[in-house]
Amino acid sequence: MPDAKARYASVRKLTEDLARPLSDADATIQSMPDASPAKWHLAHTTWFFDTFILRDHVAGYRHYREDWAFLFNSYYEAEGARMARAARGLLSRPSLADILDYRAAVDAAMDRAVEQLSPEVLALVELGCQHEQQHQELLLTDILHAFSLNPLECAVWQRESSPHHAAADLNWLEGAQGLVEIGAHADGSAGFAFDCEGPRHTTFLHPHQLADRKVTNGEWLAFMADGGYSDPRLWLSDGWAWRQAEGIDAPLYWSASADGWTSFTLSGRHPVNPAAPVCHVSFYEADAFATWAGARLPTEGEWEAAAALHDPANGNLLNGPGDIGPHPTHNGPAFFGDAWEWTGSAYRPYPGFRAAEGAIGEYNGKFMSGQFVLRGGSCATPRGHSRATYRNFFYPHHRWQFMGLRLARDAA
Repeated sequence: MPDAKARYASVRKLTEDLARPLSDADATIQSMPDASPAKWHLAHTTWFFDTFILRDHVAGYRHYREDWAFLFNSYYEAEGARMARAARGLLSRPSLADILDYRAAVDAAMDRAVEQLSPEVLALVELGCQHEQQHQELLLTDILHAFSLNPLECAVWQRESSPHHAAADLNWLEGAQGLVEIGAHADGSAGFAFDCEGPRHTTFLHPHQLADRKVTNGEWLAFMADGGYSDPRLWLSDGWAWRQAEGIDAPLYWSASADGWTSFTLSGRHPVNPAAPVCHVSFYEADAFATWAGARLPTEGEWEAAAALHDPANGNLLNGPGDIGPHPTHNGPAFFGDAWEWTGSAYRPYPGFRAAEGAIGEYNGKFMSGQFVLRGGSCATPRGHSRATYRNFFYPHHRWQFMGLRLARDAA
């Protein structure tokens, strides 16, 4: 892998840059079972390199701390027992400083070893970098959730509210139809891809159209004003039961005031911008909105066939610490950035999928049940990490990630 050392160093630095504003207490709290403390993200991504690169492929290397594997293994059954996910917030020790020392020690060992690694092991290094980029986004979304529960509504970064502009008109794009190929090439000829993105295969698309932009906050406000959250005819049965049980009546982090709706962000609370893409909505909410709008959610095949014509490095993606949130777009069709887009496709294996051997094979395949696919990346996805074949996946009630939607409809 060209410039493996520089690639590794750049990814590792961004993670620490994102966590730098946090105190030890900020980095320790766990706001819900689905989230993890920032400290854990910093350590788990380090454990990946400590274990799967240095321990397994560097002669004479010993774990930084043997007992930390129990703390920072996530779900790799082949690596043995681990701390329950919901209990990660109990780790008052090791401290944030201890974990930063851990990162520094592993980084030094990687710096010494990387030039001697085989191409096969360098491919694992790249997997580790891509894995850490996933955790950079998770770190941000988990911090946002934790800070939203603090009555002081503290900001991670400061910024002033941007002026509100009118949203771009929604136009419909003719989608590809007939037999199309989707998925990543097995030989890696198009660059890195996670195992679940392949094999590349043929699928059939019926005539359809896709909206040229995401649904906006203004359109979501119209849905709310029209009783969208109180009309069971719009909702899937499971979604309606979830909405009632949880008392859901607006996107996550929204709050009504005398001056209108506001949303809590990584830079504090701001008025909802009608032109910005709606964010932090569940699959259930997205599906109800699409029904209300006389449309539907796209399939992942429809989405990928359209997005493959666009540059995945464009759009409002994560460049570094600072102004992180969805922004209005005015430059034509935008398929990448701002908010992940729910599709109507279940997260299941593509034809011919086979998980890799060993612990690494537990990476994605074991989760192919009960979840839905999202596409396109978000404002918290590191630039360069997105691609048309990327399959993100969450349960239909999840919404603390940067999740939005694009409409689709059948063509006559």
